[in-house]
Amino acid sequence: MATPLLSVEEAREILLSHARTASAVESAPLDEADGRVLAEDIVSRITQPPFSASAMDGYAVRAADIGPHGAELSLVGEVAAGAMPDIAVTPGTAMRIFTGAPVPEGADSVVMQENTETRGDRRVFIATAPEAGANIRKAGQDFKAGDVLLKRGRTLDARALSVAAACGHGHVRVLRRPRVAILATGNELVSPGTLPGPGQISASGNIAILALARANGAETIDLGIARDREEDIQDAVERARRADADILITIGGASVGDHDLIQPTLSGLGMALDFWKVAMRPGKPLMVGRLDEMQVLGLPGNPASSFVCALLFAEPLIRRIGGLKARERQRQAIAGHALEANGPRQHYMRARLSADGRAETFESQDSSLQVTLAEADCLIVRPPHAEAAEAGEPVAIMLLG
Repeated sequence: MATPLLSVEEAREILLSHARTASAVESAPLDEADGRVLAEDIVSRITQPPFSASAMDGYAVRAADIGPHGAELSLVGEVAAGAMPDIAVTPGTAMRIFTGAPVPEGADSVVMQENTETRGDRRVFIATAPEAGANIRKAGQDFKAGDVLLKRGRTLDARALSVAAACGHGHVRVLRRPRVAILATGNELVSPGTLPGPGQISASGNIAILALARANGAETIDLGIARDREEDIQDAVERARRADADILITIGGASVGDHDLIQPTLSGLGMALDFWKVAMRPGKPLMVGRLDEMQVLGLPGNPASSFVCALLFAEPLIRRIGGLKARERQRQAIAGHALEANGPRQHYMRARLSADGRAETFESQDSSLQVTLAEADCLIVRPPHAEAAEAGEPVAIMLLG
């Protein structure tokens, strides 16, 4: 009796149960830290603003000097950003000030220049009485030296990197990126850019998986193309080991045909096989195992199959090891047209999402069609044994972008 196929959810749970977040830490300059995960809290080295600063161009004054009908004051100087005032504002005086400049001693508010009128070189009329503290950013208003501004485990983005720079850091301590080694297999494959000869095709699946891995924070190791020979596959695996890869992803050769050598070769090298079939389409012949500390993910050879499997299994595995939150791709949409009842395997149907939320499947779902995959922006997810659905009914989708 045949063993029942694992569901996608069961297979993913098994895969992720062996994933461990990388513990190695390294220092990265801020301009290379986008998308990295903080390994340590970021503690401010400075106070920001370091002094009380003007929030706009205008005049620094004492609020008590301005009556309900305004007041004419003597100008005692000016201060711009980057300079320090060398005199104080005293009763009956004002100082010209610009955005970001330190507020001079004695002043307790800034009047915007639109509410003033200059009278000669040394006098200014203040038309509106300000409240004390108006238009002044107080010292430490944003943060103070010693404050924890970014927590360990935060994924660094543009906003977080800006904070790290503002509080005095040029480098940050981050988790090491997951190392993902990717190997395409098959006698028929030639490198991209090489025109195929008789019986050959251009390798493309590995290019897609390399890009997907990098988009999820991985450091990638391109192992190239291995012919359908055990020694070629063994050589590639040894290169992945020497590079301390966390994950080895193979493309093609994971089934049980005479030329499908990935599973027997890796098993001969000591791989512990977790499973190699999943109740899904495309992508039934999916292999998952462990080779020492390296997790192994064997993807089918057809481009649509390998990419769908990579989204479902490689992406969450890479993000788990890298300390990144799982990417949320699931959404609800409306069936653009009638869908047939589904069989026993979960079906991921390439589709295009319209502006009004309708998901239109492509006529052919053949797993070898690469243009269809490129034109799709979502997958309609049809659960096992799903009943037929009419146009306009809700359907689950996975976003591809």
